[in-house]
Amino acid sequence: MTEQRRRAPLGSAALRQLIEELAESLGRSVAVADSLVRGVRASRHFGDADRARVHSLLQGRASGDVSRHVLDQGVTRWPRPGFLQGRDDLGLQPRYCVPLRERGHFLGLLMVIAPDATLAPEETEAIARATPAIVGQLYADHLLADAERAREQELLLSLLDPDPATRAGSRHRILDDGLLPDAPHAVVSVVQAVRCQASPGQVAAALSGALEGFRRTRSAHGAFAVAPDRVVLLQLADRPLETEALREQSRHILDILGTRLDASAAPVIGIGGHHSGLSCARASYEQALVAVRAARRIPALNDIGSWEELGELAVLLQLPDHALNTSLLPKPLHTLLESSGGHRLAETLRCFLDHAGSTTRTADALRIHRTSLHYRLRQIQEITGFDLDSGADRMTLHLGLRIRDLLVSLGTAGEPATTAGRGTAAARTPSAAPQDRARRTANVHPAHQVPPQRTRTARERTALPVTADGHGRVEAA
Repeated sequence: MTEQRRRAPLGSAALRQLIEELAESLGRSVAVADSLVRGVRASRHFGDADRARVHSLLQGRASGDVSRHVLDQGVTRWPRPGFLQGRDDLGLQPRYCVPLRERGHFLGLLMVIAPDATLAPEETEAIARATPAIVGQLYADHLLADAERAREQELLLSLLDPDPATRAGSRHRILDDGLLPDAPHAVVSVVQAVRCQASPGQVAAALSGALEGFRRTRSAHGAFAVAPDRVVLLQLADRPLETEALREQSRHILDILGTRLDASAAPVIGIGGHHSGLSCARASYEQALVAVRAARRIPALNDIGSWEELGELAVLLQLPDHALNTSLLPKPLHTLLESSGGHRLAETLRCFLDHAGSTTRTADALRIHRTSLHYRLRQIQEITGFDLDSGADRMTLHLGLRIRDLLVSLGTAGEPATTAGRGTAAARTPSAAPQDRARRTANVHPAHQVPPQRTRTARERTALPVTADGHGRVEAA
């Protein structure tokens, strides 16, 4: 889905005309960027385009490295115009930069390429004369865009409202206004950030900017609504959106947020399930909220939770926080864990249950002889008092193990919370993000990962063969 993104052109025709007139008078390339250093409008070239400008024009935004370089120079706080330093490694020549403000609001930047970091006095005067008109037009464009965005946000939030009548009314207005088509496949994603050093307005702007590119792709139509700490993205398509494409989209969004927000914002994404069109969008939204909770609480998911991959954890994560405690663990599982060698037996039990009771596949996965496996299974039965041939007993133990996994990840099971795989701000920088993301295992829940096998004890090696007393008969169909 990433390679299919298409960003709608920003800025009115009137703004473009003002920029072209200034560029013609200077004989230099001119561009206007928004507060997130995303291109709004750019003039034609005058033989001075550098690699950073070409990238911005083709992609609809500056690269993450260029954006950070620009923002690190504090341009959003400059009281007057000045020169941005160039960087050869980024393909960025120096630019004369004018902060654009209206009524105290920072709207963006006017940038003029100046390879020698100098301008003649008449050039700076021409820029100063053109700036008020550019600011006025940019502000008018913002007001219009804000009104359209507010309308879209109102309709989308109403579509996700708990009240069926409100949802039905919103659906009719969305279709009447032509905001979205009623395509057969709908998926809602929720991007959430926590309180951080950035202001709520900056967080909301960063969230909005990260989602802007997914309003429309080749494969889907989209709309989003922004709240102070989260943004909701609804996408509709004629064909089901592939899980890996949605993950790729989520990784891209997290990478963008990593360049625009402090690490303390810790953004996560929850992807809801696929549902039938606008009328069922709320169901996907509710699932996305659960998936967000999973992404926030389970480090192994690497900040991206998908409802369709949560399995039974999707049910457990709908419990309130105060209910997620060790009291949920079945007493027989407690007894097993507290017994001698209990954790090894618990992992054996997990592997046995994950392999649908197949002793052959379980022994292969654990890399032990079937005789040793039968011995362990007999120990588990004796300690728990449960019959592993009983479907009800198996379900109780399997669910108990899943609850324990969740409690361990939350750090509420009397064991340290796992931190492996938790994405950090450093891991989401462009230099580290591809390698970090490539190592993701979020599509495999930690409960399904087979732990390293310990060396068998002497007692296990000398154990007498156990006849197929029910355990050996339980093979997957």
